Amino acid sequence: MAASNPPVLGNDEIEFTAKVGELIGQALVGNAELQLVNPMNSTPVYKWLDNPQFNQNFVVEAKQSARLAWRFKVPDVADVPVIEHTVIAVAGEFSDGEKSAAPVLSNRMLVTETKPLPVRGHETKDFVFESMKNNKSTTLRHQGLTLEFTQNPAWYAVQALPYLMEYPYECNEQVFSRYYANSLATSVANSHPKIKAVFDKWKDYQPDALTSNLSKNQELKTALLEETPWVLQAQSEEQQKQNIALLLDLNRMAYEQEASLKKLQDRQMPGGGWSWFPGGRDSWYITQYIVEGFGHLQKLKVDDVQKNPATWQMVQQAVKYCDARLLEQYEDLEEQVKKGKAKWEDDHLNYMAAHYLYTRSFFLENTNAEANTEEKMVEEKEFIALDGKAKQAHDYYLSQAEKYWLNKGMYTEGMLSLAMFRNGKVEAARKVIRSLDERSLNHEEFGKYWKYPTGWWWYQAPIETHALMIEAFSDISGDAKAVDDLKVWLLKNKQTNHWKTTKATASAVYALLSSGDNWLLDSEPLDISFGKSHADWNKEVASAQKNAEAGTGYFKLRFDGEEVTKEMAEIKISNPNNVVAWGAMYWQYFEQLDKITTFEETPLTIKKQLFRVENTDRGEVIRPVNEGDVLKVGEKLKVRIELRVDRDMEYVHMKDMRASGFEPLNVLSTYKWQDGLGYYESTRDAATNFFFSYLTKGTHVFEYPLRVQHNGNFSNGITTIQCMYAPEFTSHSEGVRVKVSEE
Repeated sequence: MAASNPPVLGNDEIEFTAKVGELIGQALVGNAELQLVNPMNSTPVYKWLDNPQFNQNFVVEAKQSARLAWRFKVPDVADVPVIEHTVIAVAGEFSDGEKSAAPVLSNRMLVTETKPLPVRGHETKDFVFESMKNNKSTTLRHQGLTLEFTQNPAWYAVQALPYLMEYPYECNEQVFSRYYANSLATSVANSHPKIKAVFDKWKDYQPDALTSNLSKNQELKTALLEETPWVLQAQSEEQQKQNIALLLDLNRMAYEQEASLKKLQDRQMPGGGWSWFPGGRDSWYITQYIVEGFGHLQKLKVDDVQKNPATWQMVQQAVKYCDARLLEQYEDLEEQVKKGKAKWEDDHLNYMAAHYLYTRSFFLENTNAEANTEEKMVEEKEFIALDGKAKQAHDYYLSQAEKYWLNKGMYTEGMLSLAMFRNGKVEAARKVIRSLDERSLNHEEFGKYWKYPTGWWWYQAPIETHALMIEAFSDISGDAKAVDDLKVWLLKNKQTNHWKTTKATASAVYALLSSGDNWLLDSEPLDISFGKSHADWNKEVASAQKNAEAGTGYFKLRFDGEEVTKEMAEIKISNPNNVVAWGAMYWQYFEQLDKITTFEETPLTIKKQLFRVENTDRGEVIRPVNEGDVLKVGEKLKVRIELRVDRDMEYVHMKDMRASGFEPLNVLSTYKWQDGLGYYESTRDAATNFFFSYLTKGTHVFEYPLRVQHNGNFSNGITTIQCMYAPEFTSHSEGVRVKVSEE
């Protein structure tokens, strides 16, 4: 004999089935009984059931089997958390039985809905949490309301600096990154007493400031971090942030700088270049990347490479190496022209030549007549002159830049515009900036940005490209508003993403510190008020702000369920600082699954639909399951989830619940690829989980098959999704009921 053993949902109506088989070769007439017991206290569960009929007669033919079925409404999980079911069949002198247990799942679930609260600098905004304000459910019970805010996200860039210092590999690019990070950190720590005080407070009094964003707010996340594939990533970022205490030890920084610099000097080849790893061939790109970094430090006035004779000699040799490589490319072209295989006037401007022009501009005197003496790096500076034919090659490629800059890709166009601007070709540089400005996208929340290309080349990296745009707009256009809008996008990207490469982190920190106002100094508290006039609530907000995390100004305030009212759905926020601020309200409540409505007030929106799968002469055809449709046992279904997201996000968890009368056909958890998107799909007893390490902006559709196993009336649950890095971005689908019947 065999009985089914599905997990069941409280208040679902289910038809429990079993099968009796005859094995001796003669027809049998008998009786079968279903016994239901709560194993937690060994008491029968009949008193919670409506009109129970648990005895039934059966007839089974020789060598055949008979179907047994009992229909009942599942009790609430609060009354019976587990049902132990025993089926006993007796026919004459023969008897058999089977015992098993099934968990009862709650028909009510804790729902978290969020309202993001982005506020630009010097802006006042009124927000209304519409789903909370307009909810009219009579079965809903408030669990709590949480308000959290980050008043100065610019500090998140500073917290990313240790990544540059601790990268484990010994390639020359990373050795320079350690030097770069320590130089930047020393400059930041010493630039203002207020900034140094923030670092000291983090280290001594506020260790939570050094907790990974993936680890924070566990009570507001749909999946505990320990149950996700990203636990090691959270530990890594947490260790990275905690290392800021080591990074900002001034004595240690001085030692690290000196050690990294000495290592770079020892590894420089006789010709002036560096290889990627020691022992390899010299690399034009790696050498230019290091030279570019020294140029950034000098421009930021972080490090004057000329004060240290050994360092200045190293930089001079590296610059001369880059001159020689460009000249080598120029002479190859010269040979091609002589042979009639190329023309001087054709486009010969490649990515390395563009990178050279940009890098070289840091060590050439700024011939832009409009530049002030400070931008010229003052007269006592020594510049590295272009000698002989190297100047001819430089000038040729600069003229190529003026002629062929368009359609070179955003990163290359940004480099060329800066190179032309610093070499006196002001109008040409401004033409590039005007073109970039015309192609930009502008958004109230995201600021100014572009549709960045995707690819694996160094000139296709979005963070590095955006950082270069900030430098170009700051130096060439002088448009303070555009620069601030560009910095807003960079910080909004940090809100939902972890900068995982040293190049991205270095570029982003340089862009934030090199242009516009010093946002790290903005520390005025936001003016936050609930509803019309609620002095008690607003006092609690003010108190939480006083105890906010140093630097970022992060704070969190929770109101318990009995304190929550619909008036809290309205909030007014005024930001007196230059820097963008962001936060969110998290409304948590318990509600019956089939009464939950779709939530669409965040950048993530979900639409879930069930389809019947029918076999036809044209193959499988799917037809939507509409409200009121009756399904049959054995039918194949397909779940379709349509997900829309308006920005790139990392570490996103989506959970799709299913009716207890359905069984998944995909039972193995596995990593999948779909239209360029990679994700991990994990099938569990009551739901299917999807984990996205990186979720790209756009519309994504996911499907997986189910089989109808039981008759009954079931809640199909909801689909929830949340960005674990920024839990204020969450959404869910609506709850529906499905009916399965043989009639």
